[in-house]
This record gives sequence, structure tokens and C-alpha cells, in this order.
Amino acid sequence: MITAVIIAVAPANAALPTPPQAAATQQAQAFLFYGGAGDVFEITTSMIALQHSQNPQVRAFASMLIGDHTNLTNSNLATAKAAGVVPPPPELSPMQKGMITQLIAAGPANVDRVYLSQQIPAHQMALQMMQGYASSGDVPQLRQAATAAIPVVQGHLAQAQQLLGSLR
Repeated sequence: MITAVIIAVAPANAALPTPPQAAATQQAQAFLFYGGAGDVFEITTSMIALQHSQNPQVRAFASMLIGDHTNLTNSNLATAKAAGVVPPPPELSPMQKGMITQLIAAGPANVDRVYLSQQIPAHQMALQMMQGYASSGDVPQLRQAATAAIPVVQGHLAQAQQLLGSLR
């Protein structure tokens, strides 16, 4: 009897509503989570470097990272929203927290070397994540955002390597 009521109420050509795209896949969630945590790490360590570094090149690099990673975060959040994906809040890993502690503890003579030494593996990991998601991510708009971010991250990595080399 209930079946007869449903059939009688729904027209034969009625389409079921499309579920919202907010039911994002685990891949998009992981990309946004780890990307967000990476941006938080880059911004935080760069702020510390700005406070403690006396090297104008390192300070300029740190300022650039703050601006670029703030822009990447804002872009990814806007792209996720447009795609119907709700990003999880980023959370620093124990390793990232430890690196921040190490940078804070670095004395004036070591702060530039510690900061730049941390930026290289952080940007290598970010680049690997961006490239992986750009090639096989599950949300097309976020794949495009990852693709657009790759040259930015590559530039940061190259500059960190160059600056670290100039300190030695």
C-alpha cells in the first residue's frame, strides 16, 4: 500500500534530487588537510624567521612564503567551497610541531640555517603531494588548483636550496 502511495505521488518522469557534492571523497579531504597543515607550517616558521633572522635575503624569502602560502590557502578554500567540498581543519603533525620548536630554540647564529633546512623537505613533500593530486585527484577543480600551485612550490624549493647554499 505504501508503494502505491509513492507511485501515485511521484510523477513518472520526476528525477530524484541530486545529492550535494559536499560528500567529498577521502582523497580531496586528505589533500586539503595536508595542504592546509603545510601552509600553516610554512606561515608559522616564516613568521618566526622574520622575528629572528638578520639576513635580508632570508627575511625577504620568509615574507614571500607568508604571502604565497596565505594565497594558496585562500585559493584552496575558495576552490573547495565552489566544488562543494568542506575542508577539514588543518592540524600540524608532531614532526611539524617539533620543527617549529627546534626553530624557536635556534640561536641567532643558527636560525637562518635551521629555517632554510626545514623549508627544503617541507617543500619537497608539498610538491610531491601537489603533483600526485594534480595527476590523479578526485575533484577536478582541486586538481586544477594543485596544478596551478606546482610552479609556486617549485620556486620556493629552488629558492630555499639556493639560499641555504649561500649560507655555507
